[in-house]
Amino acid sequence: MAYVTPQKLAELENRLKARGIRREDVIEKFLRSSGAGGQNVNKVSTAVYLKHLPTGIEVKMQKERSQALNRFLAWRLLLEKIEELILKKKSQKRQAIEKIRRQKRRRSRRSKERMLGEKKRRSEIKRGRRVSSREMD
Repeated sequence: MAYVTPQKLAELENRLKARGIRREDVIEKFLRSSGAGGQNVNKVSTAVYLKHLPTGIEVKMQKERSQALNRFLAWRLLLEKIEELILKKKSQKRQAIEKIRRQKRRRSRRSKERMLGEKKRRSEIKRGRRVSSREMD
């Protein structure tokens, strides 16, 4: 029979504490699974449903026949989703700061010359397209 080792449970608890996820903030329900598993699946509520109220993230796990193992897997999946959400926000904030820093940075002399040269070329092209007042008459 598959079970979760105490070390893995302790590791999960430490990760939950590190992220500030409290068990009180999570709705936990046990549901009947569906699919293969025979009489055990049909009679016993082995599927686990978790909803983290502050973020609104929902997880349902019915991978194994054991409720304890499904519960552990569901908590681990919920933690991974919350961490992904947190890291994405931090990453977006870091990217925004970098973008502003790049925008404020002075251009190098070489890039300035290149930009002005391109502007000059573009104006020459546009000047060539102009219709002179004599041609219009």
